[in-house]
Amino acid sequence: MAYSVLVAEDEPNIVLSLQFIMNKAGFDVRVAEDGEQALREIETQKPDAVLLDIMLPKKDGFAVCETIKRTPGWADIVVIMLTAKSRDTDKQRALGLGADDYITKPFSTRELADRMATLLEARSGQSG
Repeated sequence: MAYSVLVAEDEPNIVLSLQFIMNKAGFDVRVAEDGEQALREIETQKPDAVLLDIMLPKKDGFAVCETIKRTPGWADIVVIMLTAKSRDTDKQRALGLGADDYITKPFSTRELADRMATLLEARSGQSG
């Protein structure tokens, strides 16, 4: 069974790139264009992982990450922050809110797919 990934990103070119990368790596992909839509998508169908931009319209990635990690039944969702924000304070804040990984743009497509797979396999090993 393929893992499902929700891509929460508002930049169309990055969305296309991420969809291609994740599909090629064997993941089922859905997309949300803002933070509120991301949370609605998770309510509709819980993904295994979320690729989450910090600078999203309506609700930023920090708030979305915090909601995911504090909601019963959602805390096991793997959250990878994928952002142009490279300051250590942003990274520490994201990890402090429960993000599982923090990758800055521009990013290596292979590295992103590998890190996603590694986190998901580790997570499924813990729960199963």
